Amino acid sequence: MAAVVDQMMKTAEESKGFSFDNCRRNAFMAKQGVTFPTARKTGTTIVGVIFNEGVVLGADTRATGGSIVCDLNCEKIHYIADNVFCCGAGTAADTEFTTRMVSSKMELLKLRTGREGRVISALRMLKQYLFRYQGYVSAALVLGGVDVTGPALYTVYPHGSTDKLPYVTMGSGSLAAMSVFEDGYKLGLDEEAAKKLVRDAIRA
Repeated sequence: MAAVVDQMMKTAEESKGFSFDNCRRNAFMAKQGVTFPTARKTGTTIVGVIFNEGVVLGADTRATGGSIVCDLNCEKIHYIADNVFCCGAGTAADTEFTTRMVSSKMELLKLRTGREGRVISALRMLKQYLFRYQGYVSAALVLGGVDVTGPALYTVYPHGSTDKLPYVTMGSGSLAAMSVFEDGYKLGLDEEAAKKLVRDAIRA
């Protein structure tokens, strides 16, 4: 009986820690010329960052349906006004028509007041519309622009909640993009540095 217990204790001690059997197997298979599947990145990454004179927005161009890439050249940066643009993630139809509706309202506001619309005006229209539908309009947005108050950057969630931050990310690739921003962002960025940071965040 004691011998059996000793054997069990010895086996338990040997199994502690990491097992590198799969690493050795993978290395052997790689030498044999076997190619391994790589991770497939699907979904959307939209980002924005404020620099010293304005805002840089960025988005990838892939539209996906589940794990299938449906469109490689989907435009995800939408026109709101001459001084306001918006990136959209979520259901493509929802982001397209929500931003088109707000763009129309901003044009009417400009004609009525005779002044350039402010970013906060577009933000209010978007959040009120999305809140009314309680998340059933699947549009996650990054809104940015420059007005009389200076550059402004906001995130708008599908339920209508908003954040105002110096750099933002949304979409399924937002965590990887945020890690790039947190590492590379600093106050007083110039335009070229902001463009490079956005480019690196989208590629992450």
